[in-house]
Amino acid sequence: MLMRAIHPKLARFFHVIEAERANGYLARWVFLRVLGAIYLIAFVSLWTQIQGLIGTHGILPITDHLKAVSEQLGMERFWWVPTFCWFSSSDAFLQFQCAGGVVFSFLLVMGVAPRIAALVLWADYLSLSVASQEFLSFQWDTLLLETGLLAVFFAPRGLLPGLSRESPPSFTVLWLLRWLLFRLMFMSGAVKLLSRDPTWWNFSALTIHYETQPLPTWIGWCAHQLPDWFQKVSVVLMFGIELLMPWLIFCGRRARQIAAGGFTLLMLLILLTGNYCFFNLLTMALCVLLLDDQLLARVLPARLVLSVPRSSERVRFPTFRVLGVGAMALVIFLISVVQVAARWIGPDHEPDAFLQLVRVLSPLRSVNSYGLFSVMTTTRPEIIVEGSSDGVVWLPYEFKWKPGDLKRRPAFVEPHQPRLDWQMWFAALGSYRDNPWFINFLERLLQGSPDVLALLEKNPFPDHPPRYARAMLYEYHFTDPATRRQTGEWWRRDLKGVYCPTLSLRQP
Repeated sequence: MLMRAIHPKLARFFHVIEAERANGYLARWVFLRVLGAIYLIAFVSLWTQIQGLIGTHGILPITDHLKAVSEQLGMERFWWVPTFCWFSSSDAFLQFQCAGGVVFSFLLVMGVAPRIAALVLWADYLSLSVASQEFLSFQWDTLLLETGLLAVFFAPRGLLPGLSRESPPSFTVLWLLRWLLFRLMFMSGAVKLLSRDPTWWNFSALTIHYETQPLPTWIGWCAHQLPDWFQKVSVVLMFGIELLMPWLIFCGRRARQIAAGGFTLLMLLILLTGNYCFFNLLTMALCVLLLDDQLLARVLPARLVLSVPRSSERVRFPTFRVLGVGAMALVIFLISVVQVAARWIGPDHEPDAFLQLVRVLSPLRSVNSYGLFSVMTTTRPEIIVEGSSDGVVWLPYEFKWKPGDLKRRPAFVEPHQPRLDWQMWFAALGSYRDNPWFINFLERLLQGSPDVLALLEKNPFPDHPPRYARAMLYEYHFTDPATRRQTGEWWRRDLKGVYCPTLSLRQP
């Protein structure tokens, strides 16, 4: 090659790139198919809930939201609120978007037109995330969008698998995905220390975390019973994985394998003790990209290893496509660096030009900052919604997954995410005035909306809606093993007061 004749150091650099590309076919094959499966989970999960969340008779109807946005933003609405629902906000079109996501998820899993499928999936999930407002505003939703956008440029060209040799994996996009994993893991540890939350600094956070997290599992109940010294040691090990192991990503093949193992172990422990939707699966999918074909060929079936097509294409002079990917990579890298720096030094010290760029691109939700549980929730307030026909006898509504009945065992629901149950956890940390959707929710119960009632486990008014609705606030705690053996209860609770006063529909 001409570049090798120009400078030996440049030749070595291109040799490294060629080696990474030549050893990344299996990792890309596995990553894209796992990503397709995660998209499938996300779309099916949302499909089962979307009418109750944002449908015509849902909690936050998308039609009302788009009307308000249109009045405020005018033509700018198409950029700042990017959703296909501008074409139609009907219930049928919402379901059509979910169905389209399911179809293209299968195409990505099967390797059919992977680049086109990845692009459609990213655009479709962005549309539904924007349309769903508060209900799709979680970090794993933005993580899926950021991963999904990079996957568009990482996926091979071609329409049908096996008809042609796949183009080599992009070295640039591969490292953008690894950089994403680094930011996700490192900042998850850093924000805990930057928040100066005393429970993290004195290593006591896990003594309360399993009990106060949004949707614990029964294994989380068991983990809560472990002695304090074990919980503190666990926090130390967690900080080791989140703060130290991410740096191994930049330290060579063996070091990356160790990092992938550490991250996967942490994700499995989180998965067992709490329900965090597809977050753990998506993080483990990114870990696959820390592995190379030499390792994967030992663990994957030989027939699969031989079936993955490869290309003899080598590093060439930059083409327009390569330059375009490089420009995109530079923008993403700069924005992500600004976001990381803002966590350390504060946004007031960031260059205005970069902050403006972050703001302009923010509607795409595809370059994000991360960091869960920076401040540990030390108590567990729970909202119990009740209805009454006479204002005297009050009957509780039972949710499908969040704590309510003291004897109901905390269950596994992941990778499905019950969006309303999750939002109730956040609502309990504030007041109903901070969560306007909550009043809409009570109004739908008073109207007897079938779409909203389908989000619940138990409707105590099957024949007719109640005349009144209210919400009481309790503080929940795990029971200990002796109490559970004696009473069968997994939870105990204390009444704290009224969360939302009695409401009724206006009579004509």
